[in-house]
Amino acid sequence: MAEITGADAIIESLVINGVDTMFGLPGGQLDHLFDSIYRSDGRIKILHSRHEQGAAYMAFGYAQTTGRPGVYAVVPGPGLLNTTAALSTAWACNSPVLAISGQVHLDGIDSGYGHLHEIPDQLGLIRHLTKWAARIERGSDTPAIMHEAFQQLRSGRPRPVEVEMPMDIMGEKAAIDAASAAVGLAAPAVDPDQIRAAAELLASAKKPMIVIGSGVLDAGVSLKAVADRLQAPVMAKRKGKGIISDDDYLSVNIPAGHHLWGETDAVLAVGTRLKMPLTMWGKDEALKLVRVDIDPEEISRICEAEVSILGDADAVLTALANELEQHGPAKQSREDELLALRAAVNADMHKHVGPQMAYLDVIREVMPRDGYFIDEVTQIGFVSWSGFPVYEPRHFVSAAQQGTLGYGLATALGVATAHPDKPVVAISGDGGYLFNIQELATAVKYQLNLVSIVFNDNTYTNVQRQQDEWFDGRRICSDLHNPDFVKLADSFGASAYRVDSPAKLKNLLPRAFAEPGPTVIEVQISERMPTPWRYIIMEQNRQAICA
Repeated sequence: MAEITGADAIIESLVINGVDTMFGLPGGQLDHLFDSIYRSDGRIKILHSRHEQGAAYMAFGYAQTTGRPGVYAVVPGPGLLNTTAALSTAWACNSPVLAISGQVHLDGIDSGYGHLHEIPDQLGLIRHLTKWAARIERGSDTPAIMHEAFQQLRSGRPRPVEVEMPMDIMGEKAAIDAASAAVGLAAPAVDPDQIRAAAELLASAKKPMIVIGSGVLDAGVSLKAVADRLQAPVMAKRKGKGIISDDDYLSVNIPAGHHLWGETDAVLAVGTRLKMPLTMWGKDEALKLVRVDIDPEEISRICEAEVSILGDADAVLTALANELEQHGPAKQSREDELLALRAAVNADMHKHVGPQMAYLDVIREVMPRDGYFIDEVTQIGFVSWSGFPVYEPRHFVSAAQQGTLGYGLATALGVATAHPDKPVVAISGDGGYLFNIQELATAVKYQLNLVSIVFNDNTYTNVQRQQDEWFDGRRICSDLHNPDFVKLADSFGASAYRVDSPAKLKNLLPRAFAEPGPTVIEVQISERMPTPWRYIIMEQNRQAICA
């Protein structure tokens, strides 16, 4: 044991568990923690944001594109509450984010006295937004609680966790055991009977299909082996993009997947909620379903599958690939069929959402294959789910169903921190961009390489379109008064440019990628872009809908 402070014990636990980067914003209840970081001899690098939400989104972006824990630290009460949009995004995206929160003095917690940043039952509140949360009330408990935090991050379905420590415990010295590294708990053993049942069902199918989500991010090789043997097209909505490269003929986007769903007789769904197909497209007796998931609640949500396999995606898919070899040779290639479908869908998208596709085509053409793309809740972002090819896992970042407007810029800074040698592009609408505009100061301070593209039409476009279509054009609160984004970015010290066409963006992007530090490009949009919803909300094409 060594006599160290509670804050020192937290830092030691982070280091022993492989954390070398944190995001945060200092304040009274974190003084001892930030001093401990200062004294950590460079073992922990910390980037301080200009708003707590920004710090949490940076941790989210870091975690999403590395698969490692993204860590942030904030003061309690309003500081922690400011991060809850990012925590909900991490929850929705199955992201291993660790929130470290300060607290008031131990004897003041839940006293109601009105201590600085005191809120009632902070721990109980945050437990609703995290997989696991705990308070460290004695310095000597730090190694065990931090060990549990990392074990939760590395076991089962990855989701955010939170640890809080009162400010006096952070500063108080105590005899504390050395920290230990945590490993994830073993996944459930693969059931060979279930594997055989799944293999028989899929091998006998005439037109099998695979649907994947983020649960397959680390199982690309085994997934490809199963897909090749079955000649099964693989559909990913957002979080699974790039696991099967989009230049592989077996990779299909959402509208192509919708077409295939209507004619398939067996679906293998791995690490995905499967919400869109089951609740919108439908499932009838002619469609047999095999579900694979690490989460026992998710695997039976919405409807019961014909075969359900609880387990790690890679282990299950590896076993399934081996079992399928016992069912004869691989199925006949569907390359011509699937490439023809891809071409038809691509032509349809260029016809109906051509303005969005023109900009996405330019970004994809200029950005290197291994670049990172962060979408946003914007017209370009919606189309990117189907219209932006991705060639590697974790290279497309989205807020998934949480749809947290304005998450993109701050999240992209976490991505740029994790991958300083890779190009990073974040797209935003003019509405969401101002949610975290203050983090341009962070980007400039740390010279983070990021190209931030703001599509400006002076409107909350989705809202205004719905007001026009659903409410007879009664527009309210959907027109925007914007700053001059170029002058604003320049005032922060970022490089800034303005264009008004895909061709001009194409000419500018190589220069933007070559410049050090952040670059902001405002794209002026003079006419409302066409609705993207035809490629998101698609008609039922099976006889029954799962409730």
